[in-house]
Amino acid sequence: MQGIYKTKLEESQLEAAVRAAFGCTLRSSAELGGGWANSAYSLLLDDGRRAVLKARPASEVVLMRCEVESMRTEVEAMRLFEGAKGLTVPRVYAYDASKELLPVEYFIMEYMEGQPLNKVKGELSEEQLDAVYRQLGGINRRINEVKGTGYGYFVRPTADSWRKAFAEIIYGALADGRDMNVELPIAYSEMERLIEERLDALDEVAEPRLLHWDLWDGNVFVKDGQVCGVTDFERCLWGDPLMEYYFGRFHGSLAFREGYGLLLNEPAQIARRKLYDLYLDLLLYIECAFRKYEDRHHIQWTIDNLAHGLDRFRA
Repeated sequence: MQGIYKTKLEESQLEAAVRAAFGCTLRSSAELGGGWANSAYSLLLDDGRRAVLKARPASEVVLMRCEVESMRTEVEAMRLFEGAKGLTVPRVYAYDASKELLPVEYFIMEYMEGQPLNKVKGELSEEQLDAVYRQLGGINRRINEVKGTGYGYFVRPTADSWRKAFAEIIYGALADGRDMNVELPIAYSEMERLIEERLDALDEVAEPRLLHWDLWDGNVFVKDGQVCGVTDFERCLWGDPLMEYYFGRFHGSLAFREGYGLLLNEPAQIARRKLYDLYLDLLLYIECAFRKYEDRHHIQWTIDNLAHGLDRFRA
């Protein structure tokens, strides 16, 4: 997805980053497609190794509140799982937030084998796909087993309850919308009232757990019908595991839930999940104003999706 967020780096800049990280030269590079905010480049080093460089948007680009420390989040979260059994994440080779070598914050990570699931799922049988999602359920549970000391964004878990943290997160998205004069299907005050009425459903969350939150088909790598790695930890939070993508209405895979060990059928769980679905619907819509996407079909989809999502939330 193209928008104003993505940083374009020259070959000479990539070469400089490679020399600093590995002490060797760059044989070739290619910008990777996909992704919605950061730019990514596949790197082939002269010694035959492969790596990927991810670059943040330029400092003058206005970011949403949830994106301010997303690259630091991604790097620190991935480092939590280096060498972890049963969970393959890219190794971080270098991270530079100084903007001395490149004009933007960046990091270099291990190249992931396999293909993104969203690119190859059409080639898998129903049985193979269910097996992948069951495996993903176990992987996602492994991530959620990491306990935190507070609730909220990964690098600043400042709240002492999930209710407070989630209220800050979802109202932050609405504040972003106001900043950009984004028109919602209903008045902002009415949206806030509807949300406030449901927040007590979050009071039963008693322990902050690590959430990937962006674990969807595009961030899952598969090879030979098996999950071989997961990536893109930039949206990590400390909160309620039911907020994870595969528990939401966009997917709802029974195989995933079986692999995770949670079927999500209690009224209290469903009430929490409805809040998380609405937050995602709001985020997908409001971010269009920040990233200035060129794809009019996607923009219209986010408008329609929010309208339908709001109807479901009210029901």
